[in-house]
This record gives sequence, C-alpha cells and structure tokens, in this order.
Amino acid sequence: MGVKGLQYFMETCCADTCVPVDLKQMAVDHVKAHPDRTATVVVDGMACLRYWYRCQAWVHGGQWQEYMHILQEFVDAFSAAGILLVFFFDGTVEDQKRSEWVKRRLRVNQDIARIFQHIKTHGQQPNSRDLFCLPSGLATFSRFALKSLGQETRCSVREGDYEISNYALSHNCMGILGQDTDFVIYNTVPYLSINKLCLTNMTTVLFSRERLCQGLKLHMTDLPLLACLLGNDVVSEQQMQRLRNSALASFRKKHRQVQGDKVYAVADFINVHHPSTGATFGLSSLSLVEEEKEALEKGIRIYLLPGQTSPWLESSRLVPESVCLMGKFVPGDILQAALEKHTRAECFLVYNVLYDGVVECSNTLEDEDEVELPPQAVLYLPVRERIYGLLLPLQPDCSGQTVSVKEWFVFPGNPLKEPTRVTPKPLNNLKGPPDLMALWFRTDPEVKAVQTSTLLDVFDLYEFTEELKRFDSPLIAVMCLVTYIAIQARQLSLEDVDAYLSQAVCVRLKSFGEMQQLWTPVVDPRAVQLGSLFVRGLTYLIAANSACGFPFPMGELMPWKTFDGLLFHSKYLQAHSGCPKEELLEGNLVLEACRRRGVPIHSRPRRLQHRDARPVEADDLHRERGHQLHHSTRQEFRQQPRASAHYQHGIPQYTRQTLA
Repeated sequence: MGVKGLQYFMETCCADTCVPVDLKQMAVDHVKAHPDRTATVVVDGMACLRYWYRCQAWVHGGQWQEYMHILQEFVDAFSAAGILLVFFFDGTVEDQKRSEWVKRRLRVNQDIARIFQHIKTHGQQPNSRDLFCLPSGLATFSRFALKSLGQETRCSVREGDYEISNYALSHNCMGILGQDTDFVIYNTVPYLSINKLCLTNMTTVLFSRERLCQGLKLHMTDLPLLACLLGNDVVSEQQMQRLRNSALASFRKKHRQVQGDKVYAVADFINVHHPSTGATFGLSSLSLVEEEKEALEKGIRIYLLPGQTSPWLESSRLVPESVCLMGKFVPGDILQAALEKHTRAECFLVYNVLYDGVVECSNTLEDEDEVELPPQAVLYLPVRERIYGLLLPLQPDCSGQTVSVKEWFVFPGNPLKEPTRVTPKPLNNLKGPPDLMALWFRTDPEVKAVQTSTLLDVFDLYEFTEELKRFDSPLIAVMCLVTYIAIQARQLSLEDVDAYLSQAVCVRLKSFGEMQQLWTPVVDPRAVQLGSLFVRGLTYLIAANSACGFPFPMGELMPWKTFDGLLFHSKYLQAHSGCPKEELLEGNLVLEACRRRGVPIHSRPRRLQHRDARPVEADDLHRERGHQLHHSTRQEFRQQPRASAHYQHGIPQYTRQTLA
C-alpha cells in the first residue's frame, strides 16, 4: 500500500511527478548507457495480481487456463520489447507489518461477506471491480506459473519492497514495476506503474522521486522521514498525528489552503527542522516524545538500503535481520536447502515453518453463514499438523520446550488478535521419526515410493497408495483432495463428489477456446465455497509435496492442470439438477474411502435458489427426512478428531459446537 495519501498527491496535486514513458525506448536508452547489460525490470508480483487476473469470472474458484494465457501475453510483450523480467513475491510478513496486514485481512472479510450477500440476492457474481476478491491462492500459484513460463521468479525472506529495491539497485536494473509508493521513497531505480501499463504500445507512467523532491524542496534523504510522518505500513498515521497537526497549523499560517496541503505541510516541517552543520543532530531537532522518536527511527531505517545513510539518524546501522528461531531443531543442510528453494520460489510453506515457525494464510471466499462446510483453516488443520510433524520435532527438547507453529489464518469469525499455536502431529503410518535427509536428498527408487506414501499419509490416505498409482499426478491430486474433503467435512453429497471429479477429467480434454465458451446461468453460494475449498487445498498439497521431497512434479499439481472454476460450477449445477449419471463420472475411489471410514455419502440434489441463505433440499415433501439427515451428519462432524480445537476461540458458533 505504501505511504498514506502519497499516490493521490502525486497524481492530483503534483502531476509533473507522473512522467509518461515508452518502455521500448526506455530499454534502448538503458542498453546504450549500460552496453554490458540487458534492460531488466523487477516486477512486484503481489502488486500485479489484480492487473493480471482480468478473467471475467472470478467468484467460482479461478479460471486458471485463461489466467495462464494472460501471463503468457504479459511475458511475451516484454520479451518482444527486449526487456528481461525478474519477478518477486512476498515470502513472509514481518512482525512490524503484522498489524497492518491484519487490518487489511479483516477489511477484505467484510468485502467477502458483501460478495456472498450479493450472490444470494442476485444469483450472480458482482460485476463491479469495487466488490471483487482474487481467487484463493493466486499469489502462490502465480509464482509457479511464471516459473513454468521460463521466468526468473524469487520469493522474499524479509520485507518484499526492501528486497525488490535492493535487487534492482544492485543489479542496475531499468526500473521497478509495481503499485506501491514505497518505491518512490527508496533511493533505488525508477518506479513504473503497473496500473498505468498499456501492453499494446508498451507505455506506462514513471513516478519520479526526483521531481517529487523538487516540488517539495526536499533532499532525497528526506523522503523516508516524509513517508513516516505521513504514515506507512510500519509507522501508523495515528502515531504521527500530533506532529502532522502541528505542521499543518504552522503551514496554514503562512500559506492559503491548497489541495494536498497535508503533504506540503509535512515537507515544510521537514525543511524548517532540517539538520545543518553545528545544529542539533537528526531527529533530536524535532522535539519528539520518546515513542515518536523510536517509531521514526524504526520507520526510517526500513528504507535504507545497504551503504545508504540518513541525516536524520545518529547512526547508520540497518534494521537487524530476523533470527532463525527453529535453527536448533533443524539440521543445517535441511535449512539451507529450504532457504534456497524458497528464494527460487520452488516450494511453499516449508521455509517459513523451518525458519521462524510462523505461517499465514490470507482471505478465502467463504460464506460466514454457511453451517455445513467448515472454514478451510479448520478443514485442513490436520494436514498442516502432520506437515509440521514431518519438519519439526514431535517431542519436547531437553529443557522441556515443546515446538509449535504460530498460524495467522484468516476465516470468518477469527478476530486475528493473536496467532494460533499449532503443535506438530505424527503421521499415522510412519514408524519412528521422519528421515528428512533421506526424503530430501536421496534419489533412489525406494525413496521415491516412500515420498509418495508419506505425502498420502499427510492427507490420511496411506492405505490407498496402491490404488492411486493407476492415475497420473493431476488426477492423484484431485482424488486426494476430494477424498480428504469428503471425509473431513462429512457434508459432501454424491452430487458434490461427481461435480469435483467430472470437472477434473473434463478440464484436461477441453481446448482453451472451449474453456472460453463456458458460462453458468446462476451462481450458487455453496458451489463458490466448495470451489475455494478445493483450490485452497491445492496449496496444502504443494506444501506437503515440498515437505516430502517432491514426489510429484510441482507443475502437475497446479490448478491449470486440475481445476476450472466455471467448469466445476457448471458440473455442480448439473449434478444437483438431476443430470443423468451417464453424463457425469463415477467417484469410486472417493466413495470407497468414505465407506471404509464410516462416512456415508448420500445423494442430496439441491434446488438452487439464490435468494436463500443456502440451497434448500430438492424435495420439499421430504423436509423432515432432510432435517434428520442434517442432524445426524452434524453429529458425525462433532466426532472428528480434536485437532481442530486449536481454532475454537476464533470461529463461528457452529464450528465451536461441532469441534467440541
């Protein structure tokens, strides 16, 4: 998000800071000035997700083949212009930004509630970009998508903006493509707007920090202080309210009120108090209370790249790097391998668990009024517990300390006031502690078989190892997830299973053109949540694949190989509308797994009425029978393992009851 109000100020009040540029010409000029280098643009992947996901359908779970097509067009356009791209994605959320992360996630939860209300009222997804939510897992899958397109893709191990700015400066890149005014504040290469990018003629807008400094009469080294006084992700607006009010009052005594006067006033305040030779040094000249001084020092330091200093600080020490809290529990070779794969965007979740034991999961399209399907954070908790059990010790150490992982997982009803501590759990069929060194570094066929069975054990499907060998990797992924969802949720019907499995086969057979023709006459809120539940499950599948030493090629587990939102939605509507069985595929393995576990899967076609809170039973004459079935399945869900009780404090009442 960057600096509060600075984007608006530059575009509206100081328009000459917004410089139209031709990227092709910019690349030519860059190569002339640096003949030994290719013109390279560093791309802030997180800032580009909305620009990239231009698929008309988004609420159904994602149009992944279409999304891949869009990414290919993006890459091709830059390649044709002679520009090399390096993509960065956030690999962690630093503690100093956690409060801002939480605020945004809770705000998105409110948007999601409005989205579901719209669906229930109108039977369609909202057609306004103001009421929009990216498909679940888009950032995670985008990393792997770009790698599959041959692009250099990196995942950060600290604040993403810092790593992008430092990489771009140290590699003498042509620019940074993103949408974050922090890139104006960092003293790095030019900052280019993704929102203003036009691929057809390769033009965009360059936000000039040099012109901003000229307009505000500031030095480049003053910009970090400007950012902190205005408010950013580390220093909140509230913390600097007193100083801004004082600056604004002083400014208005000397100048008439103008648009953007808050920014002008803060710049004037900095100029008046600017350190000079023989004067009071740095922030001491600002008459700050101790809390303000500490916040400003911390905020300024985050913008200083290696070798850079600030006249506002008494020392040039950089922000200390985070400490590897799990180092004493993890072999050095494992930690180094996890770091390398993480920075190359080749794995998911594993490094975060092994480094500091903190993981997070952003918003998912989940209906807060849905009483049958548990939130994905609860449904997949046993999977995560077993992944943690693979990576971390299960027994207390010599001092009696038990290892746990802090989870910041977003779902309806979780206030995110603190992380949930999750204790690693053992696999059900593994004899003795897992041998990570063998799983990760050995390549003989025997180990490959162990990797596969271990991954299936993570999803509690070890006993189906032989049956699943008949399928290729994408279908194994689908069978694994659908079976797991059916067993854990205990509310899936035959129609749901048929919809999942039939789309998984059909998505492989349809051409891109055929996929473009898909549509659904109505949007069903339950189908929306089932779609998100599956796609979010794919992220845990690739996390398990990472932890188990990659028994399956990562590319085979991606949604563009296994899932299409519109196709699933259409199959769901068909199945629940009494579509003849011969038109849908049988889910024999899933049903057999549920039978063995004593989880009955019944046929419950639903009449799809979008104005209801959720779809009602198909046969109104059997309401009483449907009520009894609903009651019995809720009782069965109550009997699930207590692993999910980690989340009792922050989930809706129905979940607390069913997990009690």
